Amino acid sequence: MTSLIVPTVALVHGAVMPRIGLGTWPMDDAESERVVNAAIQVGYRLVDTAENYGNERGVGRGLRASGVPREELFVTTKLNKRWHGTDLVAEACERSAERLGVDYLDLLLIHWPNPQQDQYVQAWQGLIRLLEDGRLRAIGTSNFKPAHLERIIAETGVVPDVNQIQLSPTLTRTASREFHTQHGIITESWSPIGGTGTAALNDPVITELARQYGKSPAQIVLRWHLELGLVAIPKSSKPDRLRQNLDVFDFTLSPANVAAISALDRGESGAADSDTFGH
Repeated sequence: MTSLIVPTVALVHGAVMPRIGLGTWPMDDAESERVVNAAIQVGYRLVDTAENYGNERGVGRGLRASGVPREELFVTTKLNKRWHGTDLVAEACERSAERLGVDYLDLLLIHWPNPQQDQYVQAWQGLIRLLEDGRLRAIGTSNFKPAHLERIIAETGVVPDVNQIQLSPTLTRTASREFHTQHGIITESWSPIGGTGTAALNDPVITELARQYGKSPAQIVLRWHLELGLVAIPKSSKPDRLRQNLDVFDFTLSPANVAAISALDRGESGAADSDTFGH
């Protein structure tokens, strides 16, 4: 089976990240081992997991089973609020690396800001220390709003490489994307197709574009993410869908088509509110 080559994007602190990767929530260890291996065989090089997913061991087994050298893979995980402390982050990093069975992580994210706990600045300081020590290639945040990002940047002078947020055609996150662009932060989309049973894939705008381009609705949506300059991490456990989700680099959408898809936005109400939710 010929694997597809995925273009990359340069991050602010020097690492290079694939434009499309594999999301692994809500897979368990057994499923993630199988799917990660299968995904790497068809060309995925970015794999996204988290402490809270409970599948880091399975993801790690899948990475090793693939036979692809570690340096060719980009491994991302995320830490929970119990590690929101300048010194605690190092322990979170070590534990995740141990569960994954890797010597280093490419990207470690603060999974949620948890502003009620009010220790996300300290967590960010801990990540900066690991970056400076060479223990991480890139550092970032997940589910941070512009206000959260403004604070960590103001208090540390260091911008994240990545902010991973829920983002799809019905949840376009314009304000967040504009803030990220202004600061050189890469926007990474979780649930990029919109989740299970998403209405977006059945929307007439997207189904008509799929017909015009001879692509699936999911491929149209993933191409939309790419046209906006985003990194997307769709989740699938089906071999044919894994390959299809990666096969989106041989066509482009016109600006008018991109705008038509963006017009499906329903506002921020569809997003989990990271001022009140987190783990």
